[in-house]
Amino acid sequence: MDDDFRDTSRLTPRQKTGAANEALALDYLQRHGLQLIARNHRCKAGEIDLVMLDGATLVLFEVRYRADASFGGAAASVTWRKQRRIMRAAQHLLLMRAELRRYRSRFDVIAVAPGIDAPQVEWIKNAFTS
Repeated sequence: MDDDFRDTSRLTPRQKTGAANEALALDYLQRHGLQLIARNHRCKAGEIDLVMLDGATLVLFEVRYRADASFGGAAASVTWRKQRRIMRAAQHLLLMRAELRRYRSRFDVIAVAPGIDAPQVEWIKNAFTS
């Protein structure tokens, strides 16, 4: 299911932080010219936080936030297990939305960390491959 709007009244504090960082990432990417296709595509296999078009490329985003970089930061938290779940969710998305199959695709990560004045956003293109 793709949720364009979330009812935040039932979310845990952790989920609210995740939703806020996904909204931050979406705004950042739209300012860089990407077009939103879907948010929070979920299936049994996993979830894709943002699905966007970057020109003629379908980009499947994982948005990660870490308040503390002691264990490698946000980008390092996208383990091979998480990558596999995202790839399975991408297969499901392409099965459900045949019109998206015409695009080449890539997997990107948006890593968010706290900053002095504002959160720091890092866009890692081609973060992993299928």
